[in-house]
Amino acid sequence: MDGQAQVRTSGAATPPGGAFWRAARLLLVVALAAGALGGAGFAVFLTRVPRAEPPVCVHGDGIVALTGGAERLADALRLLSSGSGRRLLISGVHPSTTEQELARAQPDYAQFARCCVDLGRRALNTAGNAIETRRWAERHGFRSLVVVTSGYHMPRTMMELARQMPNIELIPYAVVTERLREEPWWGDWATAKLLAGEYVKYVAALVRVRLAPRLAETETAAKGRPSPAACCS
Repeated sequence: MDGQAQVRTSGAATPPGGAFWRAARLLLVVALAAGALGGAGFAVFLTRVPRAEPPVCVHGDGIVALTGGAERLADALRLLSSGSGRRLLISGVHPSTTEQELARAQPDYAQFARCCVDLGRRALNTAGNAIETRRWAERHGFRSLVVVTSGYHMPRTMMELARQMPNIELIPYAVVTERLREEPWWGDWATAKLLAGEYVKYVAALVRVRLAPRLAETETAAKGRPSPAACCS
């Protein structure tokens, strides 16, 4: 009888509750690991966000300013007036925005509008800015560009531009807002939210940039591979 009882005990099924708690522990471990990885990545991202504007004495063949703030355009025009570049591209201008509106927003715009400023109106996002900038640089034969955008936006901008223009020298000129320059980001909810949102966009762009060449190679290989029908004919 004891042998039969021992056999029955050893062959008993695992209680359903045990499987549930094992799955819950596994999910908890995965969530903690993902959180730690995301936190570490965010910390690395923050080290790449400029906290102070560079000196004005930068120089390139051209200057590109990505829209998104009045300070970006003001700094880009100041760089143009100081001779930091021969021409300025303002990328991402809304199609309905007129030159008169730009001149009212930035008085220095009018004196350069006819000679040295080009407006890019097709870009809808940072990836589009990069394509628009590449076409502009190729049209003018530029080999170096001063890139003007907000400090928090600079890592993603440089990545997108480098992907489109690997043979062009890119010189970052970060526009740092007063809030980000004088206050710690964790002390202001709006700044923390802005940086966290930009980090998510940066990671998404990084994944897309890393996967794009592989996907292109896969598509090329698929196009070059004979179809089953062709093999059988």
